Parts: sequence; structure tokens; C-alpha cells
Amino acid sequence: MINLYNTQIESLSIHKVGNKSRNESVILSQSPYKLDDELTPLIKEFFFKPFRDKEETYYQFTHESDLEFHPLYNLISQLFDNPDNAHQLSLEITKHLYAQSEHPHIKSGEVYVTYLENMQIDNEKVDGVGIFKSEIKQDFLLFDEKENQLDLILQQGINLNKLDKGCLIFNTKKEEGYKVLSVDSNKYDTRYWLESFLGVSLFEDENFYTKKYLKFCQDFARDVVLPAEDKQQEVMFMNRSVNYFAKNDEFEESNFMNEVIDNPELHPEFKHYKQEKAPKYHIEDVSNFPIANNAVTAARKKIKNIINLDTNIQIKMDFINPDSAERFIEKGWDEEKQMYYYLVYFNKEQKT
Repeated sequence: MINLYNTQIESLSIHKVGNKSRNESVILSQSPYKLDDELTPLIKEFFFKPFRDKEETYYQFTHESDLEFHPLYNLISQLFDNPDNAHQLSLEITKHLYAQSEHPHIKSGEVYVTYLENMQIDNEKVDGVGIFKSEIKQDFLLFDEKENQLDLILQQGINLNKLDKGCLIFNTKKEEGYKVLSVDSNKYDTRYWLESFLGVSLFEDENFYTKKYLKFCQDFARDVVLPAEDKQQEVMFMNRSVNYFAKNDEFEESNFMNEVIDNPELHPEFKHYKQEKAPKYHIEDVSNFPIANNAVTAARKKIKNIINLDTNIQIKMDFINPDSAERFIEKGWDEEKQMYYYLVYFNKEQKT
């Protein structure tokens, strides 16, 4: 989990890269840009807002041979070793980006390279590097006030509410290739940013595996438990799954299956579903891993514990203890009405 509230921009260098295949040039500023008190909060919001609004999926620099041959990894390492050389290294980072800008679809744009202090990741304070790119220009109007007349002036500029591309590189896990977050609002050229320029792959740590395995469980509940049983059992399965993750520090697959899957007939179905779907979630070789509590908390918020009925009634099963669903809710069939029913037990109604 990251916290950018107290992050400070210690240096900012602004350059421009064109499309190399169209013979557009690269423009390199001779010196860093000096932010003032009025512009700083706007620029920070422009850079950081996309990362607050996005699910945290971490990447790491990777190379088929060795990280020492990774151009951007080496530049970032030099920058962390010598922050005073940030502007000079920003020139090399921009040249590297320009070298990857050869596909006809890639747009020219401004590049912002920042050295950041007081970032927080996983409750640890670290420095970081931010690389951002703005591509899409928007029209806006300026007004020229004269004595008895207002004139319109059409200009083009950057929308501060939308960053086109960006990454945050945290000075942690250096040996593994650092921890990297990336955003890209233009999906048509994702390979250019993630693969060609950044050269990253998914950072497969406990946070990654916890999120991926819980997502796998959620899809198993929808695709297998629901058709085999009913909506109540689907919700109960997910409640038991999340609670298993919440109360354990380590995940062990056979233990998980015994605790969470009540119906023995679903055990082979679970194994078959994993064998078939595991590559999609990057868990094909995973049966044991440390559990990340932050990922469990985030997953719990996203799971819908609601049974929607065709009689325009909803039953929300908001349980910390999933056994409540078995103790206080019964499902049955009414022969006279030829309809299913849920019988709910309670002591008293709670005031809202």
C-alpha cells in the first residue's frame, strides 16, 4: 500500500519526445524546472492522482540475461545513488524513451522526470523516481479584456485531470528490480510504455499472490459453486475464503480446501478449475505463500455479499463469521406457491 500525501518533488526536469519514425525530434531542457508554491500542488495532483485511483499492481524491471544489461534499471540505480545528478540522468532517460518511440501510433509529448522524497510504501519511507508523459492536447479559451470588449483566443494545452502515461519507481527491492507502479490511459500502445520503455514484468510477491488467488476463488465461486449449488452457497464460499486469508499468515492450499469447501464433491472441481484457469491468474505453480493483510482487506471490500431475488428483494449477508449464513438463513421450497423461499432468524431489528 502506498501513501503519497507527504511526498515532495525534489527535482523536476521537463523534455519533449517526438515520434522517431516520423523524424520528429527530441527537445532536451538545459536545466531543471523550478516549481513555485502556486504550481506545486497542481503538478503533484496531476502526477499522483492516477495512482490513488488505480488498483496497486506492482511491476519490477526484468531482463532475459541479467538486470545489469537493463538500460532504465541502470539509470534509475544511478539516480538513487546520486540524486544531485537527477537532471543529467533525466536527459538519458528521455533519450531512452525517444529510442522506443518508433511505432507510427505513438504520439509525441512532454516528458516529466522527477526525483521524489518521503514516499511511503508498505509502511516504509523511501525515495522514488517519477516518469510521466502528457500526449493529448485539448482546446481551451482565453479572454482578452479590452476597454469595452472581450476577445476570444483559442489555445491548446494539457488537461491537468488526465495524465496519459506515468510510472512511480520506489527505492526498495533493488535486487529484484525495484517496485514499480504504472498507469497508461491510452491502451493502444501499452507495449510501448510497459515493455519497450520500462521493460517490466509483474512483481510476484505476497501481495500479488494474495490478490490473484482471491480473484481466482471469486471466479470459481461464480463459475462452479453457483451453478452446482445456489447464490447463498456462492456467497458463503467467498466469506469462508476471505476469512481463511484474514486469520492465517501463510496460505496452504490443501488446508484451505479442507476448511473452505464444505461439499466434498467440489474438491476435484476446484483442482480441475485451477489446472485449467491458473495461468490466467499466474498461480499455476503456487500452493503455498505468505498472506498480505492489505490485499485481504482490499478484496473484502470488493466482494458482493448480496442475493438478488426476482421478486425485487435483496438479502445482504454482511458477516464477519460466515457460519451465520448457515445458522440464521434457511432455503426451502413452498409447494403451494411453487416458489423458493429464504427463512431468516433474528432476535430484534437493528436501528439504522
